[in-house]
Amino acid sequence: MAALHGEGPAVELSVDADGGLLVSAADTPGFEDAAVVVRTSGSTGTPKATVLTVDALAASSMATAFALKGEGQWLLALPPQYVAGVQVLVRSLFAGTRPWVMDLSGGFTPEAFTAAAQELTDKIRFTSLVPTQLQRLLDSPTTETLAVLRRFNGILLGGGPAPADLLAAAREAGVRVITTYGSAETCGGCVYDGFPLEDVLVRVDGTGRILLGGATLAAGYLDDPALSAGSFFEEDGVRWYRTSDLGSIDADGRLTVLGRADDVIITGGVKVSAAQVQLELEKLDGVLAAFVAGVPSAEWGQAVAAYVALADSSAEGIAEFSGRGFSTLGTMAPKTVLAAAELKMLPNGKPDRLQMIGALASLHQGK
Repeated sequence: MAALHGEGPAVELSVDADGGLLVSAADTPGFEDAAVVVRTSGSTGTPKATVLTVDALAASSMATAFALKGEGQWLLALPPQYVAGVQVLVRSLFAGTRPWVMDLSGGFTPEAFTAAAQELTDKIRFTSLVPTQLQRLLDSPTTETLAVLRRFNGILLGGGPAPADLLAAAREAGVRVITTYGSAETCGGCVYDGFPLEDVLVRVDGTGRILLGGATLAAGYLDDPALSAGSFFEEDGVRWYRTSDLGSIDADGRLTVLGRADDVIITGGVKVSAAQVQLELEKLDGVLAAFVAGVPSAEWGQAVAAYVALADSSAEGIAEFSGRGFSTLGTMAPKTVLAAAELKMLPNGKPDRLQMIGALASLHQGK
């Protein structure tokens, strides 16, 4: 890719109707050394066009190789137009290895992943997944799938919180998983297993919001200087990105992400953490995953609502779960619950927050 060597225009990746990779030139006025334009998923609103520079991508690639203790061959199992997919290709190009692109035309399946992983030829191999993908692979009944998972020297897991049970199951199965935290604004994951990569800075401001700084930061947003100015700032010669997440850093320097800053639900004058409610719901028997948000309520101002994925998503299973009641959660108990076989997801594997919030709001208002 000429753009990574500063020898061509910036590019933007997309896919055609058949799932084929398309590479198009991107006009980036006002940005020097722009290499790639990445559109954010739009899970919380209008997608943003994030401009990544050659230097930021190189710093991210080198820091990843350092953290993983080597470079190798990568399997692309994520949509290439999002930052995690872009980075699989970028790391391969910087390493001089040939990435293998999984066929996602029929959606992500254990069979397709296994077939693609069996095509890898390097002894050192990596891939990036989201929690839903890893869960499907671990649930696969075929021994071939578990065998190819164990062959990876490292599996980067990002795109959202990874349930503790999922991580435990991966460890028990002998699968090497590294949890990652980051965004398009940081060239993807820049915090591995709670600790920042080389040349990455992490701190928490007075409001508990996570700030990320260092060499992997994006240049800004295309055609939106106001948004760039509100998201990126410089302090004492260091450039920082203001995330939308709350977190804490322990005495060892490990970052714990506590949830989104806008996930605090004020219901009846009481502040409720959506992340905490999600955590409690996912502890319940039969719950695979949960998404929690506040929805408009004439009585409470906001009401706690939950979209829940169940192991038994039959009509009987949903009726049984919905009839349980959640009094043990106290003020955290959701007033509205929508149970289904799985959460609504975006193509990049992140929860489709807008679609689920809309469904929950409609359900709540219909009561």
